Amino acid sequence: MNLALRDIRRHKMRFALTCVGLGLLLTVVMAMSGIYRGLIGDATRVVEITPAQVWVVQKDTRGPFAESSRLPEDLEYSIAAVPGVRRASPVSFQYVQIPRAGKPVRLFLIGYKLGGIGGPSAVTVGRAITKKHYEIVVDGKSGYAIGDTIHLGLEDYTVVGLTRGMTSPSGDPAAFISLADAQIIQFQLDNDAIRNNRERVVATYAQLSSMSPLMREKATQKALAAAENPHFANAIVAEVESPSMIPEVSTSIRRWNHYQVFSSEQERELLLKGFIEKSQKQLWLFRTILVIVSGVIIALIIYTLTMDKLREIATLKIIGAADRTIVNMILQQSLLLGLIGFAVGYAVISRTYTFYPRTVVLQTLDMAVLFIIVVAICVLASILGIGRALKVDPGTALSGG
Repeated sequence: MNLALRDIRRHKMRFALTCVGLGLLLTVVMAMSGIYRGLIGDATRVVEITPAQVWVVQKDTRGPFAESSRLPEDLEYSIAAVPGVRRASPVSFQYVQIPRAGKPVRLFLIGYKLGGIGGPSAVTVGRAITKKHYEIVVDGKSGYAIGDTIHLGLEDYTVVGLTRGMTSPSGDPAAFISLADAQIIQFQLDNDAIRNNRERVVATYAQLSSMSPLMREKATQKALAAAENPHFANAIVAEVESPSMIPEVSTSIRRWNHYQVFSSEQERELLLKGFIEKSQKQLWLFRTILVIVSGVIIALIIYTLTMDKLREIATLKIIGAADRTIVNMILQQSLLLGLIGFAVGYAVISRTYTFYPRTVVLQTLDMAVLFIIVVAICVLASILGIGRALKVDPGTALSGG
């Protein structure tokens, strides 16, 4: 006869509700683990989908994600000429917030040169961008569909393709456009700003009386052209012929081209250490607290269940039941509580994680580790109830109290 199962049958509803409550608590623990993994995945997604081993950014910066970085677009040709570089392409990154159906939508715009590096790794619905202007590929998480129109800057862009799982380091859905369109959105001034800028430049050169009218006009035109030039990028990404050549290529670019260079692994570390480090620590703290709370709750529940049947335990002692029988009963109840709670939690999270606003990644290793932790907590939590049960006086079964 299994005493633990017989006792559970006597209090079916209470045990079931307890298991559900513990399962929901473990659901939160699993969600925290999944959000932690998703945070890492989102932060490094752009670097991982970009098939480049070298990132060239503005000198003395840690761009393009940790700091602002601005480079001439045509620098790609100088980088491509460096020995060991197979090809190079300019890319741009920027966040935009636009209204959609009365609600703000935040997108992470990635501009890339058509046929170059930096485009979407896979288009799940529709097609990739084929025109230099007015086409856009967005992640399905944004809520847009094929054929929708997105207004960015001064122009409208048609959604021609959808991706899946393409996000920014902060978890916002990514959108891919041509570099030419991205430069217009990010660097080109609006009409009023251009007009004001021209008046400012003309007024500045008009004060230079030492220059002839012709020289002053030429200098003014050059200054205006430089001020209104949108042909910039945030980074130049490059593929090298062999991974072993990354240090040599990086050193050459720093020495001769005078720009900052990071390998893809260094760029990934910059994102993890600087961009999301505090969020990682906070999630670890919350997860640890929830695991401790789960252990305390299991211990209290087992202790309460033990106190409720002290008379029955005393009766078992009178009829000669061994302490091992009592210990097994309490331990089995504790393990059943933890295992059923874990099963409930896993069932809930596996059916709801896709609805979370942040990316949730459920890894088998995390679930296995949590399962072991739950079993260990159940064993430790049962010690309190076992200690109380072993101290009960057999005479309690005969007392009238």
